[in-house]
Amino acid sequence: MTGLYIHVPFCAAICNYCNFNRGLFDPNLKRRYVDAVVREIRAHRDTPVPNSQPIPNPQSPIPSPADTIYFGGGTPSLLEPGEVRRIVGACEEAFDVARDREVTLEANPESIDAARLAAYRDAGVNRLSIGVQSFRNAELRRLSRLHDADRAAAAYQDARAAGFDNVSLDLMMWLPQQSVGEWLESIDAAIALAPDHLSLYLLEVYPNAPLKDDMARAKWSQAPDDDAATMYVAAMERLEDAGLLQYEISNAARRGRRSRHNLKYWTDGEWLGFGCGAHSTRDGVRWKNISSTTEYIETVARGASPAVDARCLTSDERLGDALFTGLRLVDGIDANAIQTRYGVDLWRRFGADLERFLDAGLLQRDGARLWLTRRGMLLAHEVMSVFV
Repeated sequence: MTGLYIHVPFCAAICNYCNFNRGLFDPNLKRRYVDAVVREIRAHRDTPVPNSQPIPNPQSPIPSPADTIYFGGGTPSLLEPGEVRRIVGACEEAFDVARDREVTLEANPESIDAARLAAYRDAGVNRLSIGVQSFRNAELRRLSRLHDADRAAAAYQDARAAGFDNVSLDLMMWLPQQSVGEWLESIDAAIALAPDHLSLYLLEVYPNAPLKDDMARAKWSQAPDDDAATMYVAAMERLEDAGLLQYEISNAARRGRRSRHNLKYWTDGEWLGFGCGAHSTRDGVRWKNISSTTEYIETVARGASPAVDARCLTSDERLGDALFTGLRLVDGIDANAIQTRYGVDLWRRFGADLERFLDAGLLQRDGARLWLTRRGMLLAHEVMSVFV
């Protein structure tokens, strides 16, 4: 089934490390934006794939089935519960949304409390992803976050009090001035809360991000690469001991609590994105929406499609995507499935190049299945370069 992604570009403040499509919160702009997103979703019933390009047989049955809705950002928890309900309702009108749907809302600790979360739950949200990033106040200040460690823990407890039984936490490692021990303090604090899912991300300092200047000014530095590797491996081992099993390079979950929406990205699935800057892949076609929030609103308001750069993927591009994303999973790639779907013998085409990674212990093979070892996950980009 298709996954539906809703982009919410608003933030109460801009974190110094962020490179996503976002802007400062404006209540009036937000109201116009929600109207535009609802209109775009409803319009999708008539044009399921952008028709501005010569795309063969783009039409799919209407309404098409969907089983996940994901509000990402930005800070989706800046939407009012009633606005979330409107968007979920528009999805139900335009798509055949499964009864056992997964509806995820990304939230920041400072923008939620038990009452607000209960209202989101009534609006149809059944999964929360809380952007904690760290349980150490000094690290949160370095990242210009608006919450502190106590508020992060309280937000999690508020989610449970509101009735959520599927809660994920985001944490970031390799932060400026962070030691291995300090990182593991955050891991232990997260484990103590007993979340259903954890996403662990390695901080990337982008050249145009304010954090780069902050680090230069304050003479902050990141730990050596070997320490970053230790952070990653030690964290995954601790999560595993706590019953949170790694299933993707950056993600671990309790049984039955993997992110169904994100799995679509990693299992050669299809998804439709709504809102400014959202990306879509469906029926072998890929496109994105206009990035500018105001331009997106104006385009949708005049009845035009916000989609740009629609194009048919070549067979090699589709194969490459399937291999790149599939290898991110702990379960890895099934060569037989690749043969069936793409008509490519994985071993004949890539076997010689993969052999050195197998010999180095970065990859393992068992029959038709190929997967990265945990050490291999640290060098995933190097291994995946084979498929370029």
